[in-house]
Amino acid sequence: MNAIKSFEIYFREGLVKKINPDFQRAKNLVIESERKKASLSERIEKIGIKNENANDYVEYCYDIIMLLVRAKMYSEGYSSSGQGAHEAEVSYLKILGFSDNDVNFLDKIRYFRNGMLYYGTILDKEYAEKVVRFMNKLYPILKGMVH
Repeated sequence: MNAIKSFEIYFREGLVKKINPDFQRAKNLVIESERKKASLSERIEKIGIKNENANDYVEYCYDIIMLLVRAKMYSEGYSSSGQGAHEAEVSYLKILGFSDNDVNFLDKIRYFRNGMLYYGTILDKEYAEKVVRFMNKLYPILKGMVH
């Protein structure tokens, strides 16, 4: 796993572009994050977190966080695309004032999510619980940042 670069480097490399702020798109992404978070909360309440659903919950948490990161980027006039776009979006957390620990943890989630999708990585209940706690910590902060 490579170290996450600064957002400015991703911008210079062209993975992030300056665009006109897109407040409607940002709003739609926030709505989708709310829907996914409600669905995840219901599943956790009814089923709980187990080894058997750990991958699903980690993927959901990653998606929920990234929807809000993208919403904030669109509201500020940034868009990312191409190989490395997810890393650029993760690095945006640093611009938003999040700690290196938070940025690095989200990057690890990104790395494991990629492993789940392409290599069959299996995560366990304990890691999923940690990721759910992390998502619950970041969610209200990120949501409050989106105009």
